[in-house]
Amino acid sequence: MRDTLTDFNARSPADAEKALLSCCASRAFAAKVAALRPYRDLVELSAAAEAAVRDLAWDDVLEALEAHPRIGERATGGGRAAAWSRQEQSGVDDDLREPLAEGNRVYEERFGHVYLVCATGLSAEDMLERLRARLRNDAATEREVVRDELAGITRLRLGKLMKEGT
Repeated sequence: MRDTLTDFNARSPADAEKALLSCCASRAFAAKVAALRPYRDLVELSAAAEAAVRDLAWDDVLEALEAHPRIGERATGGGRAAAWSRQEQSGVDDDLREPLAEGNRVYEERFGHVYLVCATGLSAEDMLERLRARLRNDAATEREVVRDELAGITRLRLGKLMKEGT
């Protein structure tokens, strides 16, 4: 059974939040976006979600990052978010897994969290190139880049959520 935006708008707050957590694993994000229902269309929902991501406290961003596997690592477990992550990272070639793993290690040592990139449509080479470029960022700049990437991933996943059903 496919749910529409109308169905999403009619869900209980808890059920709406649970669905939203598959798009962005921050409880603050899910609570805020669910509380702003009803939405007229996906554009309005996406705009609210982007604003919510950008307004998150850094600890809430870190909570969301904990749900993302490292680039080049295969997502484990079931559930919608893990399946989407595997799909999003489908461009990772086996021959670049080692350089990505090393890049992830260096990035995590430098910034204290997982390297996040909106991987949909990117090759492994693209992801590795972006990782290396972002290692030159200062912490404040990188936090803004992370928010941009998280907002992009969230927007894509919201579209999938509304197509697949909540």
